[in-house]
Amino acid sequence: MRGVWNWAIRKIELDAKDGIYYKKQKFQNLLANHGDRVGLPSHILQGMLCMAWDSWKRCFRKLAKKPKLKGWRNPANSIPLPDPIQRPDGIYIKIPGLGLLRFHKQEIPEGKIKCGRIIKRASGWYLCLFIDASPKPIARIATGKIGIDPGYKTTLTLSTGEKIEMPKEFAKAEKRLVQASKSLGSPKKVKKGEPRKGPKFKKKGTLLAKLHEKIKNKRKDNNHKLSRKLISENSLIVFSKDNIKGLAVKFGRSVAEASHYQLRQMLSYKSHTGGSQYIEVDSKKSTMTCSSCLSLTGPTGLAGLQVRSWECRCCGAQHDRDINAAINTLLSGFGTNHERKRKLPSGIPCLDLGRFKYHV
Repeated sequence: MRGVWNWAIRKIELDAKDGIYYKKQKFQNLLANHGDRVGLPSHILQGMLCMAWDSWKRCFRKLAKKPKLKGWRNPANSIPLPDPIQRPDGIYIKIPGLGLLRFHKQEIPEGKIKCGRIIKRASGWYLCLFIDASPKPIARIATGKIGIDPGYKTTLTLSTGEKIEMPKEFAKAEKRLVQASKSLGSPKKVKKGEPRKGPKFKKKGTLLAKLHEKIKNKRKDNNHKLSRKLISENSLIVFSKDNIKGLAVKFGRSVAEASHYQLRQMLSYKSHTGGSQYIEVDSKKSTMTCSSCLSLTGPTGLAGLQVRSWECRCCGAQHDRDINAAINTLLSGFGTNHERKRKLPSGIPCLDLGRFKYHV
């Protein structure tokens, strides 16, 4: 499988330099009748060629980086199954080319299984199914309108004044991760002249990978629950969009721990099934702007990050730093920028935020 992937990636790259491009259907048939030679079913070869073609397509459209060749440090960890798969019978499922395999029983949504993919994780092997099913709508509980200011001390701050603290899974497991890392790279475990590889090191490396996978799964589960809760309670959600890459350079691990980008993606696609409107706005000047008089009197710069509450010099209003930024985010979503220039016509209902009424 690794050889087929590397061949496909290099062929598309070299042929593109000569102005030769392939359609997807033609490219997946380039290795027709080669299944017996490499000892793989022909449909799996076609699936691997399609994966390579799609990877280059995303690269050419500047949606992803250049696909990398597979090797010892970057192994192939999935097997595509492009043909339809029969629904499982009890705890057994029939996979083309492998026959009946036993799996941990769980609920599978109703619908036609179009294709699948076998994926290798640190915790074991998984079968990912692509099912043609209709998503269930998220039940509407309330029709609120909120602005969200993301943070790293407090994960999320809402314009209603509520502050949401997400569990810091990495911090909880940090001690165990350090122990696993020391055990993996400790020179005391290696005898003189013994290579630093083998089953002993592979087992310890797998333990470390399992811990990281567990942290990732918990973080993703928390974001799923939070995004579903926000969608069900609000008809309009305005999220302040930060420069994640720039912040990660300055603040490092705390940015990844908050996982704001993943939460934004979940809110974006869940808003369609939940009937909510989701908007992302620029976070520029949201902290330094007074939400009462819209004067630029708030804290600025890296030194201003330590200021958690402040008083406006123009109107005297007392502000919590994060709540003020969340209110300004909501106003931006309604079409009012930080200079109070209306983007929407007047004469329509107003939003009462407690201090002033803003036309929305």
